[in-house]
Amino acid sequence: MSDWVAIEHWPDCARMERPGIVFELRNKEGQSLFTPCVQPLPEMPFDWASPPKSFRAVAEPEPVHSAPLPKPLP
Repeated sequence: MSDWVAIEHWPDCARMERPGIVFELRNKEGQSLFTPCVQPLPEMPFDWASPPKSFRAVAEPEPVHSAPLPKPLP
């Protein structure tokens, strides 16, 4: 993981892009989300009380397999 960078530098995320790397955005309440480098910033979740204040490059989380769907009822 890299150091936190002020959100004003978000346009520089293109220089930081690498395969297997995504970006973690964080707001002042400590809420965070993962996103690829997209311009402009993606729309924030409805429950965020404040806009993002910083970001950092992180390794993309490994996918998690879900449990199989149950069989239909007869």
